Order: sequence, then structure tokens, then C-alpha cells
Amino acid sequence: MGSNIFSSALSGMNAAQYGLATTQHNIANANTPGFSRQVVDQAARPGQLTGAGFLGQGVDVVAVRRLYDQFISTQVMQEQTQASYLTTYHTSIAQIDNLLADPAAGASPAMQQFFDALNGVASSPESLPARQTLLSNAQFAVNRFQAIDQRLTDITNGLNGQLTSSVTTINSYAQQIAALNGNIKRATANAGPGQLPNDLLDQRDQLINQLNMEVKATVQQQSDGSVNVFIGNGQGLVVDEQAYSLAVLQSSSDPSKLDIGFQTRGNTIPLPQSSLQGGNVGAYLTFRDQTLEPARNALGRVALGLAASMNQQNRMGQDLTGVLGGDLFTAAVPRVSQGANNGGTATVTASITDVAALTTSDYQVRFDGTSYTMLRLSDNTTTNLGTTVPLTQVVDGVSVTLSAGMMKGDTFMIRPTADGARDISVAISDPSKIAAAAPIRGNAAIANTGTGTISAGTVNAPLPLNPNLQNKVTVTFVDATHFTVTDNTLGTTLVGPPGTVYNPATGATLSFNGWTVQIAGAPAVNDTFTVDRNTNATGDNRNALLMAGLQTKNILANGTASFQGAYGQLVGQIGAKTNELSVTSTAQTSMLNETIKQQQSISGVNLDEEAANLLRYQRAYEASAQAMKIANTMFDALLALG
Repeated sequence: MGSNIFSSALSGMNAAQYGLATTQHNIANANTPGFSRQVVDQAARPGQLTGAGFLGQGVDVVAVRRLYDQFISTQVMQEQTQASYLTTYHTSIAQIDNLLADPAAGASPAMQQFFDALNGVASSPESLPARQTLLSNAQFAVNRFQAIDQRLTDITNGLNGQLTSSVTTINSYAQQIAALNGNIKRATANAGPGQLPNDLLDQRDQLINQLNMEVKATVQQQSDGSVNVFIGNGQGLVVDEQAYSLAVLQSSSDPSKLDIGFQTRGNTIPLPQSSLQGGNVGAYLTFRDQTLEPARNALGRVALGLAASMNQQNRMGQDLTGVLGGDLFTAAVPRVSQGANNGGTATVTASITDVAALTTSDYQVRFDGTSYTMLRLSDNTTTNLGTTVPLTQVVDGVSVTLSAGMMKGDTFMIRPTADGARDISVAISDPSKIAAAAPIRGNAAIANTGTGTISAGTVNAPLPLNPNLQNKVTVTFVDATHFTVTDNTLGTTLVGPPGTVYNPATGATLSFNGWTVQIAGAPAVNDTFTVDRNTNATGDNRNALLMAGLQTKNILANGTASFQGAYGQLVGQIGAKTNELSVTSTAQTSMLNETIKQQQSISGVNLDEEAANLLRYQRAYEASAQAMKIANTMFDALLALG
């Protein structure tokens, strides 16, 4: 009996020691990220049959087990990757939202100042100070476009750095997980059934959670205790004890962009964006492709539209020295880059022919061995360019020219508006070069006896201007209802006898040599009207008014948006997406926190509870020690009897 008590007491002391050690381990790791509370599983030893029945033999420690719920842990992992994705996307897009919507730094106030100054020139076309103010405000608008574009470029460069950093972090996590796989396998193989290396498992789970903050990953548990970790469409990042690596590489289709590739057997295979979802990496790529680059393209389209429209209208006017106007701005040309894997010798060039038809998309020219196509990347719309080169086609306001020498599979990236805001500049420095006046003027002869009138005249669009625009043209009424037209400069008859029929009740519209005038009233026989070069036109503001009117004219997006309207749409779209992400990221973070609370209610360390366990195990140890003391006394008594 004494030996039975001694053995039972010793087992109780051992069990209490396990409990004390485990409890202290929990307390020590109360603030360790990813640590799961551990408990001691005990089982009563089988009883020994005696004359009085089965007598207990003490206790065995079966295992030290971590409190862990696989389902909730998987849920935390899934919600973590989505929360990281939304939070990072929101943080990134907020930079653009603050930039574009800033009343002090946005482009809309700068454009407004430019048009205000243009109206000033229209009010005082002869004023050099007013013209100088216009040039100053034109430069201010250019500076604002360039500053915003530079900030977007800085964000792009920062994004490239963040992608590189995330890839480095992912590779580090993969290596650590693979190393832990090996340690866990060996520890599990050397242990008994149900005896697991709890701390190693916690470390691996924590690394997998951290990995999911960077990119969405899925986990497959193996029977030997290891896990396989996959990303994207099944690319194995960790398989058993083997860690594979990701790498950042230049995009094969657009050298200005970075892609992420999967390294295997010495080769780097680019991964499509669709396979890199969730986490920081997914957010960076989505932000870049769906927000950052479209925003830069949209800003560039506004700058290109402003430059092209102002240039065209200024060319249709006459400057302060009586010379036809030139360009007010220099504008960007489409950026064209060949695919990194091209094998042919072909070249592709592009130019903008119609700013109204421009989209905010990028394009890719492809050759499949037979046909040349142009893919609009924003909506995957394909335009067939033809099968024979060289060729020139106009797509969405962009003229594309392909030479011979393209091989099957070759690609070219065309970004029509990407550099629009970066490359815009003011083309003139002399304020007298602003073409505020119209280059032609209609006049009625002083000797006319009828009541007929002629309008000042307008220049017909589009460019180029008619080379005979400023020739002197005379309209002569051979009678009250017929007139002839003569180009006096060339000495040619544009409308000969008996002349064009004229109705005094409705008047007539005449268009010759690239201009249009209206004649109204009742001219008399031999009355004449002339359209000629506009001389002494310092006070003429007709073209300045037309330029100022471009502010409210819907020119962009196929005639549906003005310059400031298109910019406002960009600001609105970015603002709406920012607000959406603010709401969804906050909601997702709340969901994550609630799930973590659930997890911690199972796996977290409660210091009050652990303190109580310390006392419980201490008393159990003391009680077992007292029992051992009693057993020892009984044994001594038996020896004394001998």
C-alpha cells in the first residue's frame, strides 16, 4: 500500500510540475504574436485490482496541447488578406484623391485662371499687359499639369519599391515556412501519438498569416505535419521543405511597368495579375492598373485636349502683328514601346489626329502571323488593322503606322495620353503672338446704295487653313437678286454671270477660300462687298472670344465633356472609389477584429486564468508532496517493525 501511495503521489507531483511549467510558458508568451495557449492533458492510470476492488495508481500526462481551432484560424487568414488588400488600396488611392481634389494644387483652378486671363485678352485685345497675363497663366496651368504628373510618377516609383519590398518579404516568409516544415516533420516523427511541437506550429501559422498580408495564399496540410503553400492559380510557393521564390521583372509588354514572376529551374515566368490577388501585392497591382495609370491617362487627355484645341483656334486667328497665329502650346506625342520579347525588326509610330476621339486607355498592337490587331486594354476591344504592311490606321483618334518586319507574337504598347500632362509646355514667349483677331474681315463698299450688310466672317475648321484664306474676294450684285464672286488676288472668277440667286428675305451664306460670311438685307444693283485680309486689327477680339468659348465647349470624350468637366469627372471617380474603399476597408477590418476576438477566446492567454492555474497546480503539487511524505512515514514504520 505504501509503495502504491508513493507512486501515485510521485505521478501527481510530476503532473503538477507539467501544469506549472505549461502555465508559466503561457504567461511568458502572453504577448507573443501568434502564440496559442497550451494545456496539459492528463489521464488516470488504470487501477490495480485488490481485494477491495480496483485501486487507483495515479495520473499520467498524455500530452501538452495547444488550444487551436482550424476553422477560425483559416477564417482569420482569409479575412486578413482581404483587410490588407482594402486598407492598402485605400491608403494608396487617398494620395491621388487628396492631390487631384486639392483646391490649391488641382488642375481645375489653374485652367480657370487661364480662361479668365483669356477673357481679359478678349476684352482688351490690344493690351500687352493683358496678353502677358495670359501667357503667365498659361505657364501656371502648364506647371500645375506637370506638378500633378510628377506626383503621380513619384507614386508610381514608390509603388515599384513597395512591390519589390513585398516580394522580398514573401520570399523570406516562404523560406522560414519551409524550414519550419522540416523541423515540424522531424519533431513529429520523434514524438508519440498526439504529441505535437506546439510552438513550432504557432510560428508557422503566424508566418502564414503574415504571408497573407502580402498576398493571398492557400494551405494544404500534409500527413507528416508539413504544409504546402500555394499562391495565385496554384503556383507552389512552399512544397514540403522546398521554398520557391518570386522576382520583380520588367513587363514584357510595357517596359515602364514592373511585373512579378515565379522563379523555377533558373527561369522567371511572369505571373498574370489575376493570380496575385489579395494582400498588399494585390492592392498595389490593382491600384496601379485600375486607378493610378488611368488617372494619369485621364489627366494627360485633358492636357492634350487643351493644347490641341487652343493651338487649332490660335492658328485660325491673326496675331498683333497681322500674321497668322501659330501654336500656343507644345503637346505630347503617344508613347510607343516594343515588347521585350519581340523578335522582329518592325517599327510602330503613332500620332494624335483627333483629341475628341481619345480615350483614357492604353493599347497593344499584336501580330498573330497573319493579321495585325490593336487591343484597347480598358475593355479588351480589338480593332483589325489589316494583313498587309506597311499600313496606317486611325483608332480612337490615334493614327498608327506599322512597318514590315513584325514576327508572330510581337507586340507594341501604345500609350496615347500617358505623357500628356508631363510634356505640355507653352510654345510662345512673345505676347503679341497671341492671335486674338480673325484673319479676314467682310466689308460693304461705302458707295453701296442698298440696305445689304455683310458679317465680319469666320474661318472654317479644321486645319490646315486654306492657302487662299486672305485673298481679296469681291461679291458684286448684278441685280437685286443675283451676285457674282471674284477672287481679286488670283484674278479668278468664283461665281460668274448670271450669278447666284439671292433672296433678300432670307439672305445668303457664302463659303470660299476657307471662310464663311453672311449677307443680309436688300443690296442694290452694283453694290459690292469684299472679304479681305484683316488690317489694322489690333482691337479685333473675334478669335479671342472663340478661344475663350472653348472653356465650356464639350470637346473631349467624343463631344461629351469640356476640359474642366473631364477633369471633374476624374476627380469624382477617384473620390467615389476612395469613399467606397474607406467604407469597405473599415468594415473588413471590423470583421477581422471580431474573428480575431473569437480566435483569442480560444487560443489567447488570459493572465487571470493562468494565475489561478498556478495556484491550482501549486496546491496539487503540495498535496502530492504531502502524500509522499505520509507514504515515506508509513514505509519507515514498517521498517521499524522488522
